This record gives sequence, C-alpha cells and structure tokens, in this order.
Amino acid sequence: MEAGDRAVELMKASVRRTARPEVLGGLGGFAGLFQLDLARYPQPVLATSTDGVGTKLVLAQQLDRHDTIGIDLVAMVIDDLVVVGAEPLFMTDYIATGKVIPEKIAQIVAGIAEGCVQAGCALVGGETAEHPGVMGPDDYDISGAGTGVVNADAVLGPDRVLAGDVLIAIGSSGVHSNGYSLVRHVLAGAGLALSDKPAELAGRSLGEELLTPTRIYAQDCLRLIADGGLAGVHAFSHITGGGLAANLERVLPAGLSAQVDRATWSPLPIFQVLARAGAIERAELEPAFNLGVGMVAVVSAGYAEAALELLAAHGLTAWRLGEVTAAGPGQGRVRLTGDYAASSF
Repeated sequence: MEAGDRAVELMKASVRRTARPEVLGGLGGFAGLFQLDLARYPQPVLATSTDGVGTKLVLAQQLDRHDTIGIDLVAMVIDDLVVVGAEPLFMTDYIATGKVIPEKIAQIVAGIAEGCVQAGCALVGGETAEHPGVMGPDDYDISGAGTGVVNADAVLGPDRVLAGDVLIAIGSSGVHSNGYSLVRHVLAGAGLALSDKPAELAGRSLGEELLTPTRIYAQDCLRLIADGGLAGVHAFSHITGGGLAANLERVLPAGLSAQVDRATWSPLPIFQVLARAGAIERAELEPAFNLGVGMVAVVSAGYAEAALELLAAHGLTAWRLGEVTAAGPGQGRVRLTGDYAASSF
C-alpha cells in the first residue's frame, strides 16, 4: 500500500500535464470525470479503442528503460480513434506488475502522459495492480483505453472513399509497436545484442532504434480534417499489425481496391537490418511491419497537393503512395506493385 501511494504521488505532476478544461476532479478518485462540450459536438458519436504494447515491453525491461513505452501505448489506442475522424478526449491506463516499484511506475506513467500531451487528450485515471507470485518482481504489462468524439455527420470511413482518391503515406518513426515477436526471434537467431550498432543505423544501437516510440498522428490527422473538410479527407488507415495491405483493406468499400507503388519510398534502415539478419523474404516482411508507413490518409485527388503541403509544414515526411481504383476481376483488394526504392528487398 505504501509503495502504491508513493507511486501515485510521483505520477501526479505527469498527469497534470495532460489536463483539459473538460476534466472534472483530480487524480485518486474511483472514476475519471469528463464533461463533453455539446456546443462543439451537437450530434456526438463516441469512439472508443483499447490496446496494449505487446512484446516491445520485453525490450524495455531488458534495457531497464521505462519512460517511452507509455508513448507507444497512447499511439496504439488514440491513433485508432482518429481514423474515424474522432477528436481524442481522454485515456485511462492499467499497469500490472509483480512488484510496485514507485519510481518505475512513475516513469511508465510519465511516458503515457507525454503521449497524451502529443495526442491532445487527457489522462483521467488508471490502475496499478501488484501480482506477486504470478509475475516476476521486475515484470510488468500495460494496457489502455481511450475515448474520442465526432459529430454524426462527420464520421470518416469506407462510406466516403471513392475511386480516384489518392493514398498519402505519412512516415513512421520506426518499427512502432507491432512485429516484436518476429524482431526478438531474428535477434536471437542471428546472435545480435541490443547494444550492437549495425552500420545501417548510423551509430545508434539496436536497443535505441527498437525502443523508438511510436509516432502519434492524432493532431496531424485532425489538422488535415480541419483544413480539407469532408470533401477533401475521406478516411485514414493506421498501419499496425498486418501491414499496409491488411489495414488499407479495412477502409475500402465493396467494389474498390487500392494500388500501392513500392517505388515511392525506401523502407527505413531498421527493416533492412532485420531482413538481412533474419533472411526474411518480402512476403513475410510486409504483413509483419509498417516498413516506414505509419498512417495513410485517403483524400480526394483535388486535395492531395494541399494535404502534402500541410503535412510537410508540420515536419512530417509524407508522399503519394498510390490510389483507389475500381476492383478488377480476380484482383486483390490491395495491390502492392513494383520494387522499393534504394532497397535490397
């Protein structure tokens, strides 16, 4: 109990950073309270998502670095909300551990709070549970849930996607939070250590590269919506487990397909390191990793150039990835064509 109280005290300053005016009360209650602004959302549709970070946690524990994994958690939850056009409002988190070490818990929560700041949402509560005898004293797992809101007439998704729409890729920050079981398998099989510094990583260690936090796209997507309106922005696809093909398919209506041109980008160096070390063929890489594309915006052809300019103005790497077309007989819903630029796979 004493360790739990100490952890709460240490995390209070981090949580305060995420405050929004709609949040009622403070940290420590049985439930978080959030007053929805009905003037902004007269036809409110609530969107909700929940997720974890997966086995990326294992690397954080091996490196004894716990201040970034919470950013990954927020990204995995909140960027699933924004794809429907929802403004993220708040998150809650759950941390299970074998032993509550206040300083470690505070580091984890500081990362979650930083992610919430980046996403523009509040961290309104959470739970830390101690599971002695079930989990080792240094082990932990985290998960979270988020809520967002969008007006009923502004929901994005397959119903708005049209033939001729342009696919705009927004670059990832690295592996993000998917495919780490394969990553760990490759490292073990190739005898690589997290301290190793492959030439492709330009002086960074594998551990540093693999713990790079997942990019949070929420505010960037909301800027596109505000700028292009519903006539310009039709859908988003968050590229997580399953890669480009599986996630793009989720935003395509019946009768339409997406054509992706591999030649429009070169996968990030970390993916080339993993492919070489594990002798992984392209057919296995593409469903496992984002390969450098973290989010795809599906926009009208007339808005594509303005969208690219807006993203560039906010420091994001973005490019034309492909287009939406009518689905031909026997064609896959998402077709990746050509070869990657300046790449060995």
